[in-house]
Amino acid sequence: MRSASITRKTSETDITVMVDLDGTGSYDMETGVGFFDHMLDQLARHSLIDMKIKATGDLHIDDHHTVEDVGIALGQALAKALGDKRGIARYGQCALPMDDAQVMCALDLSGRAWLGWNVAFPTQKIGAFDTELVREFFQAFSTHGGITLHLDMVRGINSHHIAEAAFKATARALRQAVEADPRKANAVPSTKGAL
Repeated sequence: MRSASITRKTSETDITVMVDLDGTGSYDMETGVGFFDHMLDQLARHSLIDMKIKATGDLHIDDHHTVEDVGIALGQALAKALGDKRGIARYGQCALPMDDAQVMCALDLSGRAWLGWNVAFPTQKIGAFDTELVREFFQAFSTHGGITLHLDMVRGINSHHIAEAAFKATARALRQAVEADPRKANAVPSTKGAL
């Protein structure tokens, strides 16, 4: 079973994340941040990774710690579920349209964290949600998941659509990368023999 759970508790947040890489995309998100829950739903649904995330955070201050710490815990859970990454495809990519927006994602489950970010939001808020937190989530997720992650906005007018395209593009690329490679089921996908 390629599944894992992570609990992360600090003075700012208390988070539990469970993932199953061989799921159907079922999800149960409770972070206290409505728009963020909606984006996490998209990440699970379109990656076909089952996700359950429960977070209690210092939302009386703002959403930052909750969003960032969920990214940390989710990245850690993904890395744990992947184990030694034997037999995975490793790479994934997607150019995803969402109405006026198009975002491209290319990622590598290399163990070497890197976020290439070329996404600009025309507004500072999506409802009550700070758009700068989208990058904060992906930075934490890529760092703690050991993911080389490139997100590039081709175009976009509506901030909600841009954010959703980024999450969905990442989900679809992740779906490819975590899939089993039937031609190399017992091999680590690297000439180094380890990732």
